[in-house]
This record gives sequence, C-alpha cells and structure tokens, in this order.
Amino acid sequence: MSYTSQAPPLTAKEIEFLLERNNIARICSHNEDGTIHAAPVGYRYMNGQIVILSHAPSRKTRNIKRNNDVTVLIDTQQPIRGILIYGKAEIDHDKVYEQAVSVMEPFARDIPKDKLQRFTQAFLDSIKCVIVKVTPKRIITFDHTKWEVYNNLVKTYLQE
Repeated sequence: MSYTSQAPPLTAKEIEFLLERNNIARICSHNEDGTIHAAPVGYRYMNGQIVILSHAPSRKTRNIKRNNDVTVLIDTQQPIRGILIYGKAEIDHDKVYEQAVSVMEPFARDIPKDKLQRFTQAFLDSIKCVIVKVTPKRIITFDHTKWEVYNNLVKTYLQE
C-alpha cells in the first residue's frame, strides 16, 4: 500500500456538481492583526464565481475591503470531499436585490418564488447588505472516497 499526503482530486464534472449542489461554504479573510477570520456563508455558484450575500458592516466585508485575498472551502462530510478555492473577492453594490434572490433560492426550494422575493426585499430593507463575488485564482480538490489509504482504514477499523 502506498501513502500520499493528499487525497485524490475531484474530476471537473464532480467539481461542477459539488459547486452547484452544495449551498454552504466557509470563507476566510484576513483580520487587521494578521489572523484569519472564517465565517460560514450561503453561496451560489454563478458565472464561474462564488456569490455571497453579506451584511455590509460584517467583519468579512470589512476585511475584504482592506485585503481581497480570500479562501473559500466548500465540502461535504459524507463522503469526505471538497473544494478549496484561493481567490480574489470584490464587493458589489449593484443589483443587490436580484443577486440576493438568486443566492437565497437554494435555501428556499419549497417556497414560492413570490414569497422568496418579498422576504428578500424585506430582509434587504432591514439589513444593509452587499454582494461578495469570489473569482477563483487557484483551486485544490480532494475526494477521500478515491483514496486507497483512507478506504483501507475504513474497511479495517469501521466495517466489521
């Protein structure tokens, strides 16, 4: 049995599937003191970018205004696979409502569109938001289901 420290990557089709099916990510930005701020966010994958609705005064938004280098992790636990995106974030103040409805759609699959639109408008009327768009510069993926070492350990110790 050979050992590598990195699980095998996802295929292009698997990456696309995970980006479109998953709707929770973690975005990491740089605090002023050099530490990393990580925040769970809802997102939508659109036009090759990760699109996030963010409160305008949030730490992640303030951090991105100061330093737009970010890392986004999109992953699943069962099975363990994921996408690590190193990218540049931009703050978008235009068409926030339209983009917010699109970002919220995956969370409201069972809610009629008109209700989602009314909710989104009320939300934006109550809380000042911006859109954060992350453009990937480098992507690393992993899929433990393809990793021989991991699968052998599962078979040996967890499946009896």
